[in-house]
Amino acid sequence: MTDVDAPSAAPRPLAIRMLAEALGSAGLGATVIGSGIMATRLTDDVGVQLLINAVATAAALVVLIVVLGPVSGAHLNPVVTAALAVQRRVPAREILPTVLAQVLGFAAGAVLANLMYGGAAVSISTTVRAEPGLLLGEVVATAGLVAVILTLVARDQQAWVPAAVGLYIGSAYFVTSSTSFANPGITLGRILSDSFAGIAPESAPAFIAAQLVGAAVGVLVVRALLAPSARR
Repeated sequence: MTDVDAPSAAPRPLAIRMLAEALGSAGLGATVIGSGIMATRLTDDVGVQLLINAVATAAALVVLIVVLGPVSGAHLNPVVTAALAVQRRVPAREILPTVLAQVLGFAAGAVLANLMYGGAAVSISTTVRAEPGLLLGEVVATAGLVAVILTLVARDQQAWVPAAVGLYIGSAYFVTSSTSFANPGITLGRILSDSFAGIAPESAPAFIAAQLVGAAVGVLVVRALLAPSARR
């Protein structure tokens, strides 16, 4: 979810980096949706279901960022890519291909999860998530995620990013009312699975808007309070 390349490492070709973003996003999408499906098959307790989903997602994030960070930065999230671009750590010309790779990866991950559990490749979610409190939760979740990543990057503490992101998302599952999607790409992917982690198409635009607002808040917080040295 952020650039963890060594400063002296030569950047990989764009096609390789986009492939890494697509594969990482597919892996994260399959984890979020697949663990949700598995959770509902293992127990009827919604709290335990959420715990299974959260632990699997947090663990997958750590692994994916460690493995793919040196290749593409392992953003795995359009708002992270955009926030890093605002901080001039990602060239503006790479935003669109990176986001496209992520969205395609999340869609593929959703299809993979559906098929692994014997469902149709695509099953449009019917889970409506429209309450104002959920949208506020998404603003908070995304702002916090972006602030964590940008602060560590600004302090040259990229080695902490995998653990910090995994721990943050794992805890935010239970802290925020929305269960911390905090990612427009995975939000679109969740539309394609009518399962525990799904979101109805009519709910997605408001969720994505909340995530964009949250990302902007995260950038502003880092600039104003957490990492003023990044502006020098």
